[in-house]
Amino acid sequence: MNISTAWKQYRQLKLWLATTVLTLCFSLGGCSQPGESANTVKVSPEFEQQVIQVIRDNPEAILESVQAYQQQQQQNLQSSRESFLEQMKTDPGAIIGSSPTTGASSQEIVLLEFSDFQCPFCSRAHQTIKQFMDKHQGQVTLVYKHLPLSQIHPEALPAAKASWAAQQQGKFWEYQDALFTQQEQLGEDLYLEIANNLNLDLEQFNRDRQSQEAATAIQKDLELAQALGISGTPFFVMNGETFSGAVELSKMEEVLAQVSSKS
Repeated sequence: MNISTAWKQYRQLKLWLATTVLTLCFSLGGCSQPGESANTVKVSPEFEQQVIQVIRDNPEAILESVQAYQQQQQQNLQSSRESFLEQMKTDPGAIIGSSPTTGASSQEIVLLEFSDFQCPFCSRAHQTIKQFMDKHQGQVTLVYKHLPLSQIHPEALPAAKASWAAQQQGKFWEYQDALFTQQEQLGEDLYLEIANNLNLDLEQFNRDRQSQEAATAIQKDLELAQALGISGTPFFVMNGETFSGAVELSKMEEVLAQVSSKS
């Protein structure tokens, strides 16, 4: 294979190479799952060796490719986030949608939480959020968005669907609290036990969590997270401020002070 042919094939593979490099990056203080992009392209060993040789002969091309890819991705992400944050200020109800909420009804200060029921960092953050909301129930609207990292947490999606089913009977927050406080026991037995303890209609509960509506609602949250470039949990947005990980209560208070000063 001559160098021009190899170079042409290499250029077709640039996106795959760039995303493969980028998936090595991860955030500390939270759960994240490996990207799927690298798995969507299948190459033969012979072609792989040819591409590797091209890379060896042209090492600067990889750096240029990754830099260009990162720049384009950052521009797209920045645009999406700016639009999202503006809508958080002007029309928070559109972003909240049918997601479970608690706290202030005014929606002047909205704390959006992207979380995974099997993520240990989310469990730790859950305790902090409870303390924070106990203090600021009349000031802050807490909104829960599902972000089950199914590739690394097999019970994240079933737990999310169970909590959605509990929401249909007005018991989301009680069910959510039970899931996080018993995170080590996630599974079918626990989902039914919590439903029983909350006196849910079990027939409706089972029907709802297995429904297409549950899958669609959770998928909508996943798509929002993807559009915002959120790949790890827990992740928070308070009006125009973002933060992530199992943060301390002092950090939440600090962000609230910043947001309040701009209101």
